Amino acid sequence: MTTVIDLRTIVAERLVARNAVSRMFFDRHADLLACACETMADRFLKGGRLLAFGRGAAAWDAQRVAVEFVHPVILGRRALPALDLSPMFEHAVKRLVRDVDVVMGFGGPAGNEAVARAIQDAAARGACTFALPGVAADFAVDAPSIDPFVSQELIEILYHMLWETVHVFFEHRERGHHDIGASAFLYPFLGGAKQDTSVVVADVASSIAANALAGERLRNGVARDQSEAIARGIEAVLERLDSGGAILIFGNGGSATDANDWAYDCVSAPRGVALISAISLSSDPATITAISSDIGPEAIFMRQLIAAGRPEDVAIAISTGGGSANVVAALAIARKRGMLTLALLGCDGGEVVRRALADISIVVRSDDILRIQEVQASIYHVMTEVWRECLPAHNA
Repeated sequence: MTTVIDLRTIVAERLVARNAVSRMFFDRHADLLACACETMADRFLKGGRLLAFGRGAAAWDAQRVAVEFVHPVILGRRALPALDLSPMFEHAVKRLVRDVDVVMGFGGPAGNEAVARAIQDAAARGACTFALPGVAADFAVDAPSIDPFVSQELIEILYHMLWETVHVFFEHRERGHHDIGASAFLYPFLGGAKQDTSVVVADVASSIAANALAGERLRNGVARDQSEAIARGIEAVLERLDSGGAILIFGNGGSATDANDWAYDCVSAPRGVALISAISLSSDPATITAISSDIGPEAIFMRQLIAAGRPEDVAIAISTGGGSANVVAALAIARKRGMLTLALLGCDGGEVVRRALADISIVVRSDDILRIQEVQASIYHVMTEVWRECLPAHNA
């Protein structure tokens, strides 16, 4: 049996290994992404929408893009029109896409034929198209890695960069000078005298590369400081799974899409790879909205745990701040029911850490919400990889 010390080394090595892939990918694509942001800003200012879709695990990327553009994580940023078309994208693209829209199609490293066709349908209607990854679109990138987990993580960083930098072009276009307002803390070197767009594109490309580097440094810090907690989490969850337990994952907003993605990764392994019993409590809008309407939003996960949680199960919370009332309430009820509680957190861990609501807390210590989410994705992918390697494979 692998020891916690061995697991700690494995976790740290796998986290750090992602940085070399990230460096190559963003060094290669920074200029393309800066130009893409300029084009997106033009489309939004003309009344365009962002329409995203994906198949399989990539559907959760489309869901995340929609929530992050509509509900900005940085206060003061404008809400941008964005929709996730994944459940019906093959039909919706033909009915909804307009010539001012931006369309993003997501897939795994090998791509997806249905997604590629929908991107071409959108292009025929005049939309600006992204293939993430892919080959046929206005903005197409190669898969960052043949590893689907690593590829998805870097595509997530890519669309975070698009969201961050599109606002720079809004400020430039609308104010007619280069006072970038709320974006100043992200791009301190942009400011003062009026500049033409070509200069802005070059500066934004440099900033994209710098932000990618900041994410790599944060991942290194987590590998150094949190690998032991991650290793303990891996082993503790494996014990519950070996005893017939299941994993129940939950979070809000972008963390809800992470919960959905993590649960999907657990139950959808390819042939010959272990399946892991897991569900996301963030995935059912009918249940969530019913509980929120009749009881209150603080009960949306707690109520589901009361109904479905067993003592042998694991409750996993994902939160960038650790203070959401519904996350705190859910962990408290899971603890009372004898479940193993694990939390994947950011900042200083918030109320979850202060009240010791999780048996194991893994904390990405940063105040940058997007970078926290990016490193959290690396963490739960590494945990899933190890679980798959330790559990019996399936052949169906």
